[in-house]
This record gives sequence, C-alpha cells and structure tokens, in this order.
Amino acid sequence: MQDKCGIVGAYSKNKSHNISREIYYGLYALQHRGQESAGISAHNGSEMRTYRGMGLVCDVFNNGNLVGLDGNVGIGHVRYSTTGKSQIQNSQPFIGKFDLGTIAIAHNGDIINSMELRHELEKEGIIFQSSTDSEVICHLLTREYSHTQNMAESIKRVSKKLIGSYSLVLLVNDDLMVVRDPIGIKPLALGQREGTTIVASESVAFDVVGAEYVRDVEPGEILVINDEINSFKIPQNPGTSKAHCMFEYVYFARPDSILDGKIVYNVRLNIGHALYREHPVYADVVMPVPDSAITAAIGYSRASGISYGEGLIKNRYIGRTFIMPTQEERETSVKLKMNPIKSELEGKRIVLVDDSIVRGTTSKALVNVLRDAGVEEIHLRIGSPPIISPCYYGIAMATRKELIASDKEVEKIRQTIGVDSLGYLSTESLVECIGIKKNELCLGCITGEYPTELPADIEKYESCRC
Repeated sequence: MQDKCGIVGAYSKNKSHNISREIYYGLYALQHRGQESAGISAHNGSEMRTYRGMGLVCDVFNNGNLVGLDGNVGIGHVRYSTTGKSQIQNSQPFIGKFDLGTIAIAHNGDIINSMELRHELEKEGIIFQSSTDSEVICHLLTREYSHTQNMAESIKRVSKKLIGSYSLVLLVNDDLMVVRDPIGIKPLALGQREGTTIVASESVAFDVVGAEYVRDVEPGEILVINDEINSFKIPQNPGTSKAHCMFEYVYFARPDSILDGKIVYNVRLNIGHALYREHPVYADVVMPVPDSAITAAIGYSRASGISYGEGLIKNRYIGRTFIMPTQEERETSVKLKMNPIKSELEGKRIVLVDDSIVRGTTSKALVNVLRDAGVEEIHLRIGSPPIISPCYYGIAMATRKELIASDKEVEKIRQTIGVDSLGYLSTESLVECIGIKKNELCLGCITGEYPTELPADIEKYESCRC
C-alpha cells in the first residue's frame, strides 16, 4: 500500500516531440529511489499509452518500447515497495478511467490512512486491481471528478481526506498535473529546457537531460502544465507548518541534488564537520561506508585533519540493505555488498562514518568484516541522531520493535555492534547542517513526534509493513 519512489513528469510544447526518452533518462537518474519496477505513460493527443515492467529502468525499457510511447506529455515512476508486494500489479503509473477519458498517476509517499479509505471505496463497489495507496488516490480523484468536472478542484477535495505524504504526477488525458502535499514531506522540483517543462523527485533528473532547475514545487501546490503553467493552492489549516523529510538530506537523495533550495552535498559536508566537533577521536584514517556516507566522511576528514581513505569497496549491483525484505537477506547482502581492502585496513585505527543505524544488524556485520580484515580500532560516527521511531511517510526502515535505538542507550548499541566508540550527530547539529528551521522538518523517526495525526489503528498499519 505504501511506496518510497521516484517520479518524473514532462511536457513539451512541440506536439511532435516524443517526450518518453527524457522521462526515461530522468528515471535513470532516480534509480536509487527504487529498483523493483519502472513505468512510463505518454499521451500523443489522441490516446494514452503505458509500459511497465519489473526490474531496473535499463531492464524494463529499450528503444522499441520507448518509440511506442509516443507523445509530447508523459509521466514516469521507479518503485520499491514497503507493503504492496513486488509484483507487476503494483507497478506504476497506475491507470484509471473517468468521465472524460483516462488518468495515469505516479506517487511518491505514504498515505497512512489508506486502509480506511480503501474500505470506504470497497463499500461503494470499487474493485481494486492492486494493493497500493496510489490506486486509492486514483479512485478518490475519479469519484470527485464526477461531481466537480474540474480536476484541480477534485485534487483539493481529495487532499482533505489524505493523511500522510504525497508527491504526485498525473497525466489527465494530455494535461500534466503536479501535486505536493501541504507540508512538503516528499521532495518535488520544477525544471525547464527549450519549451519543455519537467518535474522530478530530485533535481538530478534535470541535469541528465540538459534542463535547468527552476524551483521546488511549493508544499500544497497544484500545477497544471500544458502550453502554460497554472498554479493552485490546496487550502490549509491556519498555522500548518512545513515538514521536509530530514532523511532525504542524510541518506536517500543523491548528493548532487538540490532539495528545497539546499544542496545535499553541502549538507553532508556540514554533517561531517559537525560530527568531528561533537565526537573527535585520534585515528589513522577516516573511511566511509559507501556510498551515502562518502561526503560526510570527507567533511570529517577535513575538519579533523585525519587522512581520508577507502577501506571498503562497494558492489553497486546490490540493492540497499535496509530495504531488503528479510533479515537473512540483509545479513548476506552485507558480505556481497562490501568487500574490505585488507592492505588499507590491517593494524589501522579507523573512523568509520555512516549515515544512520536502523536495525543495527548491517552495522554489526560490517564491523565483523572489518575486524576479520585486521582493523585494530573502529570508531563509528553516525551522521544522524538515533532512530527511535518508524517512518510512516515512505521510508520503510523497520517496525518499532526492530529499531535498535528504540530500547537501547548509545553505550548498549556500541557493545552490540562491537565498536570501540560510537558517536551520533545531535538533533540540534543536524538541523543546523540542513539549514532549515526545526519546525519545518519532519524529525518523527528521531523524536517520535510526527507532523500529522496518526490513525487509531497505526499498530495494525505498522504490522503490514516489511
């Protein structure tokens, strides 16, 4: 029912231009946001065509099926699942019918009251084809459209029913529509190039197609994109604050992205500097857990004067470990994913920099790999505070009982993982490093305080997550 994904939408004023190739390249740049499936929908002025498949973008698409997706407007999606099974029925874009044609939807986020909304729709006779919350949104929109005959107004009405996070790209016949939730949990950016407008989860999708980053889509903003761009606002309750996901900056986004005006690379350099300020140590070399902690490790090295080095080589054909569905797979994947350079490690005292500790099993397995390689001392530095609560907004880290920091103090975590010292970044320093006000960040996973209400059956909801 819930996804943490990457989305792309594009519109060309040139009606003869096939936009699907730009969408394909954009999805390629967002491959880190989902490796289970990929899909593209395009409209050529008379009909909508869609192609979806399981696997990486390069496995799903080829020149043949891209040519078949002709049209000057389209949307695309890459996915990894949290609860909705990894199967073709749950791949996106999801396609629905309404009074005046066809709608395609691609979604990044989590609708945490989707179970309740789904049951309501089923009582009305709606038959679901998938287990995703994206289909719930689609049915709600088509239902509202039957009353309003105005899709922007329908989006406003549906938004009042949704609890959670959502960035959406919609292909409503040959109109591109873009939506970001009212508190802006999930990122969404706007770019342009020579008569083409592009939206994407991260600005890196613009770089690969030669588009310029223009701005972020504002929280609560609806964009209707055709030959013109019209902006509408979702009505908000007075005093509603923004809540940008801090984990995007720490881990998930690519370092060469710009999120809500902040360069992710600079944020992670700042994190490395702050880690040294809060947790200095004498060592021979600073090493990252590749790839997401590389920039923070560089920052730690620069601040400390300790040489930066590589001691672990990553097999980049292995997916992200905390996303893998079973514990056994996660532990095996560490050995597949990280191989030590023994000549660089033997007898060394190292500062090992990582972005986060979730369950702790990956960290423990990695420490064992380093000890076997002959490392003398391991001083682990974490570029985020302890994760004590689940994320309900799209990052399927773990359930509460699986989080190592939910019931263990730092010293106990250090003993469990088996390092010589352990230092987490403080919440105050994290906020400073990101450069966004604390009350405009979602810090739920490190504070237990969430920016939206949680359903009464949240424990049942959590039990459905992987």
